[in-house]
Amino acid sequence: MSRPHDDTLAVVTGGTQGLGLAIARRLAREGARGIVIAGRDAEKGARAAREVAALGTDCHFVRADLAVAGECTHLIEAAIGHLGAVNALVNAAAITTRGGLLDTDLALWEEHMNLNLRAPFLTMQCAVGHMRERGDGGSIVNIVSMAALCGQSYLMAYSVSKGGLATLTKNVANAFARDRIRCNGILLGWMDTPAEDEIQRRFHGAGDDWREKAAEGLPMGRLIDPGEVAGLVSYLLAPGSGVMTGALVEYDQNVAGSYPE
Repeated sequence: MSRPHDDTLAVVTGGTQGLGLAIARRLAREGARGIVIAGRDAEKGARAAREVAALGTDCHFVRADLAVAGECTHLIEAAIGHLGAVNALVNAAAITTRGGLLDTDLALWEEHMNLNLRAPFLTMQCAVGHMRERGDGGSIVNIVSMAALCGQSYLMAYSVSKGGLATLTKNVANAFARDRIRCNGILLGWMDTPAEDEIQRRFHGAGDDWREKAAEGLPMGRLIDPGEVAGLVSYLLAPGSGVMTGALVEYDQNVAGSYPE
């Protein structure tokens, strides 16, 4: 019996923890032929790759700091070398460090633009060129954010980088539809990940109960679970999502444009 990803050869950035790792696990469970995960921490990456491989797929870790331009291209080239080809790409790596208009210096601005926007541009540029040359199509999912629609004042640089990624997603989708290369994005709300835990403690002085306190203010009483988002990513990457491309799916419990009644 065929599975959704029997022919999938995927690259997942940010794949050593949180959402990226949840996506890699999901793809492996659904039959992916091969997966390359990327991150900066070699020890964490090797551990994550072993975990994903234990689910029955060929999984490799490539150490890459995607804030460095050349390492974005290197990642895709290394993935092609490991897997023989790449027909799926998930751009999940990002930073969410805080900064508003008046307290964001040039270094912080560039960190956000380089990792959150330039890195997906470069990985897609390399991957799409490869997919187009092979002529078998492919699928890309970019992890965007509800902050792309505006964002909090202290998320100015992050919000702008994600807004750019949303436009980039649609532009790529339009440009390569005739090559059967699909590109979709997910605008995520507040999600429970190790990176978010670190941010809450570092910037907001949060204690061990921050998740419970956050949940109290959310309509459905809990943060987003990365494992649930992984299911949507899997669907968007798989052939079962058909001709769907250029979509920006809002994955949140707060409805954009709504107001208190």
